[in-house]
Amino acid sequence: MTEPLPLPLAGITVVSLEQAVAAPFATRQLADLGARVIKVERRGGGDFARRYDTTVHGQASYFVWLNRSKESLTLDLKEPEGREILHELIAGADVFVQNLAPGAADRMGFGSAALQARYPSLITCTVSGYGTSGSWSGRKAYDLLVQCQTGLLSITGSPDEPARSGISVADIAGGMYAYSGILSALFTRATTGRALTVEVSLFDALAEWMSQPAYYTRYGGTQPPRIGAQHATIAPYGPFTAADGKVVMLSIQNEREWDALCVTVLGLPALVDDLRFVTGPDRVAHREELNAIVAERFADLGSEDAMELLDRAAIANAGVNSVAEFLDHPALTERDRWRDISVPGAPGPVQALLPPVDLGGVGPRMDPVPAAGRDTGRILAELGRSASDIEGLCARGVVEVADPYHADTSDHIVPTQDNSS
Repeated sequence: MTEPLPLPLAGITVVSLEQAVAAPFATRQLADLGARVIKVERRGGGDFARRYDTTVHGQASYFVWLNRSKESLTLDLKEPEGREILHELIAGADVFVQNLAPGAADRMGFGSAALQARYPSLITCTVSGYGTSGSWSGRKAYDLLVQCQTGLLSITGSPDEPARSGISVADIAGGMYAYSGILSALFTRATTGRALTVEVSLFDALAEWMSQPAYYTRYGGTQPPRIGAQHATIAPYGPFTAADGKVVMLSIQNEREWDALCVTVLGLPALVDDLRFVTGPDRVAHREELNAIVAERFADLGSEDAMELLDRAAIANAGVNSVAEFLDHPALTERDRWRDISVPGAPGPVQALLPPVDLGGVGPRMDPVPAAGRDTGRILAELGRSASDIEGLCARGVVEVADPYHADTSDHIVPTQDNSS
């Protein structure tokens, strides 16, 4: 058997002052590739995303998704000792990531300019809401607000009501661009010796994803309509309900598919040359009439029969699955895409999806999700702190430690004195 290759980012250390979704998503993907990711969390509970919900054996579904394979260090960065510990960590790191509130990192001395002046080989990544310049730079930004500001809500939903995307698309887009930007910066440093700064805003990330409707609106004169699960600029492309009540999605994207739909699925060959539907724009212009014809045919077909006809016609189609149906999808189960990971407090392993990029000969890292402060004691010991030093830091409220001596194995946080009042 061929030995697996080493993880591509083994030996890279990332220190992340992160919270919520975007930055943690970026760093989790770096951890997947073998980077050591030290997640710096606030005392008194850590990353607030830990408490978004309690659905995964008491842990938040967001947090479990975003934070496997990381180490958790709790610090009070309002304290000079806490900031000094963070500087010691950064001095040995390759990458520093932060997505704090606007201006917070700069006020504490952890902005990109200050850090690169002090650590010239450090790659810094700032994830913001609306960028770090301009009149919007000081505004807080959450996923749904960015969906609003980029116009996504205006084209999502029914004609009567806009709808939020069902997942955090602005955060995910921001995290993906931060991840790819960091990889690009690591490559640049490896080939030129120059450490770049990386900056990503949620607004810019989602603005990129809004480019097609932006072009359509700027040069077409009107924006795409909000029409539910149908495609705004292609028809027929949307959901149709079969006789058994199952909803089937189909998509016609070229003339061959249009001909096959008319002949093989609808049984209406004369429709191919109907002047209302000859071209793609014609079909969009007469969408309601066309949808009525397709819906009438689907009302006479069971969903399996409808999808069999569509397959025979080589027309893309899919049943509209629930999340529960997705979890058991053969594209996941038959391809062995699930792995077990450990989660704090869980009575047994929790299933997690493999990363979507498969690298030949490289198995991704799928290590546990840390409890807040799980690794504080061990990391402080690595920085040269003795057991008595660590106990003193705990007593002064600078850190919170799961177990000062065995922090890598315990999920229990020992209460410490709070000197904030």
